[in-house]
Amino acid sequence: MKKGLLIVNTGDGKGKSTAAFGMVLRAWGRGFRICVIQFIKAETGNWGEIKAAKKLDIEWHTTGDGFTWTSKDMDETIARARHGWEIAKEKIASGNYDLIVLDEFTYTMVYNWLDTNEVMEWLRVHRPSDLHLVITGRSAPQELIDAADLVTEMTPIKHPFDQGIVAQAGVEF
Repeated sequence: MKKGLLIVNTGDGKGKSTAAFGMVLRAWGRGFRICVIQFIKAETGNWGEIKAAKKLDIEWHTTGDGFTWTSKDMDETIARARHGWEIAKEKIASGNYDLIVLDEFTYTMVYNWLDTNEVMEWLRVHRPSDLHLVITGRSAPQELIDAADLVTEMTPIKHPFDQGIVAQAGVEF
């Protein structure tokens, strides 16, 4: 059976977004029409994945204002997440893409910035049957897990940060 998959990368370990971006690269190599929407990373960031996407002409939207746990204006943070969801709905419903990644999207539901049931119902009704949709982030809601075709939980075993090693360009960002 060939159909668009709903894929969830979740868990407390590193690699959720990295795995999604690996799929982006693989899909790009197959000529897929791709869109990535990041919900947490600051739109002012110029991370490695954004630099690569520009060179590959992959559509990329970064709507966040950085790490939510350090937000000085939660109303703005929530508004940015909701704006990202509006962009995502437009892109998903358009039928113009083969693969869409909603990076760090689980947080919008975990923090109740978006209603999980409303998100899941919207996806059920509006996601084209041939669209591959990848959603990343910790603590994926059970409703999302239940609806997904593929769920991978990243489990931390060892991380350089625990040894006092700072984030490395090209590996972490």
